[in-house]
Amino acid sequence: MLAVRLDTETETRLAHLSRETGRSKSYYVKQAIDAFLEDREDYLLAVSVLERNEPRKSLAEVRKELGLER
Repeated sequence: MLAVRLDTETETRLAHLSRETGRSKSYYVKQAIDAFLEDREDYLLAVSVLERNEPRKSLAEVRKELGLER
């Protein structure tokens, strides 16, 4: 269980969205957290790959290797 304090404007917007769509405020909070975590995980994984300083290829090189040159 998690309790979250929202500023008045955010709470008002969330309540309005909830009323208008018939979905719970919890539904939208969960959706927002899931989206944030997915994006953040992708970002952190990308940073960890860059920190390894492994050889990199440009998009043009990858396209050429795959026969996708335009």
